[in-house]
Order: sequence, then structure tokens, then C-alpha cells
Amino acid sequence: MELELTEKQLSKFTKNDIIQLLLQSMENEKQLRKEVSELTRELKSTNQQMQLIIEKWNLAQANRFGRSTEKKLLADEAYDQLELAVMYAECFNEAEATTAGQPPFEPDMDTVEVGAHKRKKQKGKREKDLKDIPHEEIPCELTETELLEKLGPGYRRLKDEVYKRLEFVPASFTVKEYHVAVYVSRDGKTFVKGKRPKKDLFRNSIATPSLLAAILNYKYVNAMPIHRLAQDFRRNDLELAPQVMCSWVIKGCEVYLSLIYDELKKHLFKQPIIQIDETTLKVTNDGRSAGTPSYMWTYLTGEFDASGQKIVIYDYQKTRATDHPRKFLSDFHGTIVSDGYISYKILSEEKGITAAGCYAHARRRFANAIKAAKKDLTDEQLRNTVAGQALERLGVIYKLEGGWKEQPSEYRLKMRNSVLKPLVEEYFSWAKEQIAKKTVLPESETGEGLAYSVNQEIYLKAFLEDGDIPIDNSAAERAIRPFCVGRKNWNIIDTINGAQASAIAYSIAETAKANNLKPYEYFRYLLTELAERVDTKMDAQFTLEDLMPWSPTLPEECRRRI
Repeated sequence: MELELTEKQLSKFTKNDIIQLLLQSMENEKQLRKEVSELTRELKSTNQQMQLIIEKWNLAQANRFGRSTEKKLLADEAYDQLELAVMYAECFNEAEATTAGQPPFEPDMDTVEVGAHKRKKQKGKREKDLKDIPHEEIPCELTETELLEKLGPGYRRLKDEVYKRLEFVPASFTVKEYHVAVYVSRDGKTFVKGKRPKKDLFRNSIATPSLLAAILNYKYVNAMPIHRLAQDFRRNDLELAPQVMCSWVIKGCEVYLSLIYDELKKHLFKQPIIQIDETTLKVTNDGRSAGTPSYMWTYLTGEFDASGQKIVIYDYQKTRATDHPRKFLSDFHGTIVSDGYISYKILSEEKGITAAGCYAHARRRFANAIKAAKKDLTDEQLRNTVAGQALERLGVIYKLEGGWKEQPSEYRLKMRNSVLKPLVEEYFSWAKEQIAKKTVLPESETGEGLAYSVNQEIYLKAFLEDGDIPIDNSAAERAIRPFCVGRKNWNIIDTINGAQASAIAYSIAETAKANNLKPYEYFRYLLTELAERVDTKMDAQFTLEDLMPWSPTLPEECRRRI
């Protein structure tokens, strides 16, 4: 309560009154300072919360309407830091860093002078594009009467004028009706039948390897839902119920393609490096409440694998529990490359597995921070933020690593240790310093990015110990993307059997693509061959090695030539 006193009133105060008044005034001032400090703290906290909300909002807008890529978020000079890399490496030769051990590319005058508006059509490109497509020669000639009428006698034929046009034949169907001869002995007791050309996929079914391969290709390669495929077939005069096609897919995967799937897993576990990722899916009839997420895991050979056996395996599981990768990798001893999910790190502590981290995930939070702030700050201001500095450091590491991507493992390891190791050590020292100084809010995208890097330090440094360990897990994310695209189209899977069949079909389709095969032709060949062999699978001579996607004995029609 404020008390206003005049000079006359104060002159009547005793010394003790004045002391009491001063003490009361000091107490009031102390209380006011405390209240101001509390209000300031609350205001600061409110401002921080507002900053976080604005950042989340801007990031949501950027993700919704902006570019999805994390590249080129800052101006080019933020990444063009080879001199900085040389400085950290000290004795490393700048020219060697720039060329990554390769002869430099020197542009000729045509390369320098020819602009986009002067670009010429590549000679022979059409012939190259069409060389592997079946050709049909169609003569366009004149009759003898027409020639005599136009040219008279004594004409000569010159070199033909040749032009090419590409025709498309939509999906067509042919019913093959097999007439099997039946014979009987004179006494009517013995019957024999003519030999059928090939075995059926399923008893009393019209399904053939070519038809089932087409369904698998449409659904698991082209991401077309079965019900939409049934509509397309109907428009081409074939009535085939979606339930029938789904039944064929599940049975075909269980009886035939699972054999290839199991064999691919055996080969995968022999590799020194496996990359892992997982994503969600919905399975309606799995005994749990509606909307409960299931998971599709993907395991693939390392990005730098030199064995020539590219393998991509999908594995359906109800949950994301550690038990699933633990069981799947029970026969594997090597290095796994993954994101920061704790289950992968637990495996490295339990058994003979080394865990390696992913710099793409370390970089992602910083990229998000830049996206969120991009509309409010200039490029120069963005580069001066903590997120901008982090991206600059990681950009140098990525740029140098990219120059050695095509080099042998030994060369890559040597360069990583001589050039990248000082940069990596400096990055983690810098990140820890930012956390200690509390330069950003821990809950912000930048703060979470710093915490991720520091918490994953041991795993993010693993690639410095082995030239075959990739710097990130982007290959696994690319491998699982076709499933994510398909999931957007068909949304849910009805049963567990359907989910397991999808895992098998996606595995074979993606492995075929990784080994430069045509998925449809490979599916058709596998189903044709396995239908003949499946009855003899218990035979000691039974082998699937010649059916593996890298087998040199695969027919040429299975191989892509482009």
C-alpha cells in the first residue's frame, strides 16, 4: 500500500520513525524485485514455448507445402568447404581431397559453351532405347503394276527408307484348353493318359505362372490394389474376383515363393553388414483391437557389398519389440546399420553384433530447424544459427565421403581415417559445447538434433572403423519406400497370412530389382520352375541356387538390359 508523505509531515518524524520507514521501503523493494523476477521468468518461459510452437507450425507448413528433400537447404557456399576439411586434416593434400584419387574432369569448349537452349539431340539415342524391344519388320512396297505405271520399265530399287514407331498392346488373355488323350486296354481294366506339358500351380485352378506373376507384379511392383486390378481385368473382358486373386497370392507365396525367401535369408546372414529399417502397417484381423499398428521390417545387404548378391528381405511382425530383430538375426554375426531405435543397440550389447548409426538421422533435426526458420531469416542468418553450423559441418563430411563412394573399401577406410576422423571429432566436440552452453532450447528441433548426435556418438563413429560401413542408412529407407507407396494405395491388409505373403512377395520383387532383373519375368520363371520342383523338395539333390537372382543360368528374358 503506497503512502504519500509531505515534507512537513516528514519533518515531524523522529529518527526511529525514519529508520522504520526506510526498512519498510527496502522490504517493499525486495518484494517487488522478486515479483519482477518471477514475471520475467514466466515471460521467458512463455516466449520459449511460443518459439517452439512457431517452429513446429512452420515445420508443419514446410513439410506440407515445401520441398521434402533435405538437400540444398542453405546456399551452396555452406557446403563448399573443402578447404576447411583440409585445414582439419592438416597434412592432407588438397588436390587429392578434391579429386578423391581420380583424374580431374576438365570440361571441353562444347561443354562450357553449350547452354540449355542449344542442347542437341543425342545421336543414336532412339536406337539405343529400342534395341532390346522385339522388332517386327513391316514392308511398305508397291506392286509391279504400280511401279511400271509410275517409273516405266528399267526401274531400280534403292536402299529402303526406314522409320520406327512403338506400338502398345494392352493386357490380353488367352485361354489354353488342353485336351488330354485317354486310352484304355482291350479288357477295359487299364487306363493311361497323355502326358501333360507342365504341372498346375494349384489343383483345379485356372491360375498359371504368367497370370499369378502379373498379379504379383501389379500389386507389389506397381502398387496397384487387387480390387483395382480386378476392375482393370473386367474392362478387358475378364471377370476375376479380388478374393480369388488374393487367395492365389497367399497360396503361391506359401507353397512356392517362400522357398526362395528362406534361401535369400540364408545368403543374407552370410554377409558382413546388414542395414535395417521398419515401418508401420495395419492388419485388420490379427486378434487385436482395430487400429493397433503392426510393423514391416526390412533387412538388406550393405550398400557397399561387393559379393554381387544384393538381397532385400521384408519381415512382418505384430509389434516393434526387440525380440523380433533378435530372433531374425539369431544366425547373423556382423554389423547392423540402423537409425537410433534402442532395440538395435540392445542387440549389439547381447551378441556378436556391431551397431552403426545413421548420419541422415543426425542431420534431419537440423534440416527441420532450417525449414522452420527459412521464411523468417536470410541465408546468411540461417548459416549463423546453430542448426546452420551443424549442417555446414555435416555437409563437409558428406561431400568428402561422397567422393570416395565408388572407391575400394581399403581406400575408403584410409581416407576416412586421414580426412574425416578429425572432422567427425570436431563435430561432436562442438555439439557437446552447444549443449553445455545451452545455446538452444533442448525441446527445439536443433536441441533434439544435438542430443541425438551426442547420444549416438559411439554408433555414428563406427563407419570410421570399416570401409564397408555406409555413412547413413538411406539405402534401407529407399528399400522400404516401395512398401510405403503400396501401403498408401491399399491402406490395410486383411489377415496375418496376407501380411506374411506380402513380406515374401515384396522381398522377391525388391531383390529382383536390386539385381537388375525384370520382376514380372522373374516371378513367372520362379513359379514355372518351382511348380515342377516342389514335389521333389525333400530330395537330397533339390537345390534352389540356380534360381537365385544373381544366378548366371537365369534366362535372358529375366534380365534388364538398360
